[in-house]
Amino acid sequence: YQTKLEFALKLGYSEEQVQLVLNKLGTDALINDILGELVKLGNKTETDQTVANTNTSVIREASSIESQRSESPLQEDVTEDGDNLRPIVIDGSNVAMSHGNKEVFSCRGIKLAVDWFLERGHKDVTVFVPAWRKEQSRPDALITDQEILRKLEKEKILVFTPSRRVQGRRVVCYDDRFIVKLAFESDGIIVSNDNYRDLANEKPEWKKFIDERLLMYSFVNDKFMPPDDPLGRHGPSLDNFLRKKPIVPEHKKQPCPYGKKCTYGHKCKYYHPERGNQPQRSVADELRAMSR
Repeated sequence: YQTKLEFALKLGYSEEQVQLVLNKLGTDALINDILGELVKLGNKTETDQTVANTNTSVIREASSIESQRSESPLQEDVTEDGDNLRPIVIDGSNVAMSHGNKEVFSCRGIKLAVDWFLERGHKDVTVFVPAWRKEQSRPDALITDQEILRKLEKEKILVFTPSRRVQGRRVVCYDDRFIVKLAFESDGIIVSNDNYRDLANEKPEWKKFIDERLLMYSFVNDKFMPPDDPLGRHGPSLDNFLRKKPIVPEHKKQPCPYGKKCTYGHKCKYYHPERGNQPQRSVADELRAMSR
């Protein structure tokens, strides 16, 4: 017994394992038989230990994920992430005329747009409107809900661009220049359906900024609706477009229905998870490469 025990201990087995094997085979068993049983017993023990460790790690990961969910839900990130949201600069004239079907300067449209961004958590919202819009409504320049302009000005959201009269003629400063300049300097978002082509041709940096930071919109009755894909179907989502640092993961392309059997290679417009970021050659290209 002592010889067999010392032999097993030298191989790294414990005395408990040796006793289990001897109880099963008997004390007269040959060393080769004992060694075979010890190998089986060792493999079984390692497997059980691996399963136990795996289960423990899974439980720990699950509990950590649950704790993260409970501590920082997505809804709180959306409403309490004001510091990560970009400043908003609204083209007041464009929004008001759009809400008024290009016939009436509807101040209510400006209020609807401002409220939409404030409800999302944006703290820095600025509206530019020409100062002459404070004048009384005329048949050739109809204005509705004009008191909204005064209210937004008191809340330091709306800014009137300068205008004055010189010998009976109105001199108006270009409000679009105020809009683009403030948005560019504050690294914000321009809310307008205007393309600002004249200003884009003035400075290359303004052109790039207008191309990347212009947020278009639509009005459905009294509902302000910006697009979910401001820069097109392959661009960022609206949530990430309005943030300085995106926190909502972008949706991947639709998986290819043919999977690994797809013969389009890198020309396939669908998503192939097995390729990673590398384009995959078509089947024909693979056969040509093999033949060479």
